[in-house]
Amino acid sequence: MKIVIAPDSFKESLTALEAATAIEAGMKKILPEAIFVKVPMADGGEGTVQSLVDATHGRIVSKTVTGPLGDAVDAFFGLSGDEKTAIIEMAAASGLHLVPREKRNPLITTTRGTGELIVAALDYGVEQIIIGIGGSATNDGGAGMARALGIRFLNADGKEIGEGGGSLSELVSIDRTQADSRLTSVKIEVACDVDNPLTGTKGASRIFGPQKGATAEIIEILDKNLHHYAEIIRKDLGKDIEHISGAGAAGGLGGGLLAFLSAELKRGVDIVLEATKLEQQLLDADFVITGEGKIDGQTIFGKTPIGVAKTAKRHNIPVIAIAGNVAKDSVIVHEHGIDVLFSVVPGAISLEDALENASTYVRNTAANIASLIKLAK
Repeated sequence: MKIVIAPDSFKESLTALEAATAIEAGMKKILPEAIFVKVPMADGGEGTVQSLVDATHGRIVSKTVTGPLGDAVDAFFGLSGDEKTAIIEMAAASGLHLVPREKRNPLITTTRGTGELIVAALDYGVEQIIIGIGGSATNDGGAGMARALGIRFLNADGKEIGEGGGSLSELVSIDRTQADSRLTSVKIEVACDVDNPLTGTKGASRIFGPQKGATAEIIEILDKNLHHYAEIIRKDLGKDIEHISGAGAAGGLGGGLLAFLSAELKRGVDIVLEATKLEQQLLDADFVITGEGKIDGQTIFGKTPIGVAKTAKRHNIPVIAIAGNVAKDSVIVHEHGIDVLFSVVPGAISLEDALENASTYVRNTAANIASLIKLAK
């Protein structure tokens, strides 16, 4: 019997690999002769770097970069086992968690650090870069990121404008003559699960600005500045990014990646499915086990368990999912490829207990699932 184990992380308790290892340990007790294939998964958000590093037997690379407020921060990116792919979470360098609540101001925060991680990845000679762009503290349209890659943003005097979304109003021209030449030979995929355009009522500033510290007045300034920014990009680069779905992700970083790096925006889970070669791992599998910390009605919108389930169903493989929290509206996942759903929590326990003993609860649940499979066989 071959069982593929492909969970996402259980937030605040288990990485995807730790969850997969606990599932394997529980099932092996009951099915010692089975073949187990562990494929740590993610959906492009937090934990994607660790999951893809674990899935490809790669490593984490630490790097000190420029943080959102311009100070140095300790960040990281992942290298796949063959060192041909780098995996970056922009939040590691430019994330909201790096800015104290009282200092949040998207007029000045920058994505420069994300660009510095891209440069560091290029230094390893990678052929592909995967970038997850959730959780940003910025609203600069990716200008800071591009600046780190040698692209210059000039004012009417031919001098560099300042950092942050507030300075984009001064932009008159974009100079790409000093852009890093290695960008032309690397494939860049962006994990983007929002469809917001760069500007407007559903744009980066109005939808995501408030959580980054923007007042109503600042939101208007930022939106106007991003519109101006898009016009200069249209004039100097010949690219129209303003109304593209996903361009508004991460304070317009999605649009900046499209404009300056010719990146491709894709659903995060699809990028991870491809990078982990899950479909190939599923060949000849009898069962697939997936899961994550919480499964609810929102799981069907691009979350890992559904991505795994849809892939498995192309091969008619039964899918079993586990979660720490199984919500009342989770029944809808059965319409999207998940055959059976289990909670790992053994009754009414505290959140602290659930997090602290997650590995034990996952292992015990996996053993029960294996027992059921054995009975059925």
